[in-house]
Amino acid sequence: MSDRHPPDTFANINEAVGTDWESNTTPYERIRHVISHTYSPLSADSVADNARTAPKTARKHLNTLADEGFVETTPGEHGSTRYRRSPESLVMEQASDILEHVSTDELVTQIQEMREQLTEYQAEFGVESPEELAVSQTNQALAESGVPQEEIDPERIREWKTLRRNLAFANAALSISTAEQFVDDDRRSTDENVPA
Repeated sequence: MSDRHPPDTFANINEAVGTDWESNTTPYERIRHVISHTYSPLSADSVADNARTAPKTARKHLNTLADEGFVETTPGEHGSTRYRRSPESLVMEQASDILEHVSTDELVTQIQEMREQLTEYQAEFGVESPEELAVSQTNQALAESGVPQEEIDPERIREWKTLRRNLAFANAALSISTAEQFVDDDRRSTDENVPA
């Protein structure tokens, strides 16, 4: 923060931090930051408010980010456009983060371990996915009125869902790594065929 006097209240602290953020970043940077954490569609006005900039500026940068594939647009009320982080950009970010911290060999091992865990969940619950389990439980509850149903630990279901999500990100990272290897191999073979 700067050399200003210390704030008196939490509201003043928040305002001081916001003012500092505004003075140390561009509107584009603030809009990108806000939208990078936006998973439900918002209006340009809402993004502008959170990014401490004008709606017109927000709309311009959001449209640029949409053209780049970072933002997904959906129709809003009265012909407006709503914006959120694109799932593709989130997958790419997660995959890149994985590849930055884990070697391809380690990734292959982790994917195999996650697949084994997934098979264990499927065997334990007798269905392919947590969603199928929910349908199965609902159908069982409707068919067996008066018969107590076995309680399933919600934490186990969350762990199963998290495992499936992590496996999907790991598979995406492995696919990207494999594709990059092909691109590198193609580039090397092209470079070798070009006379010096």
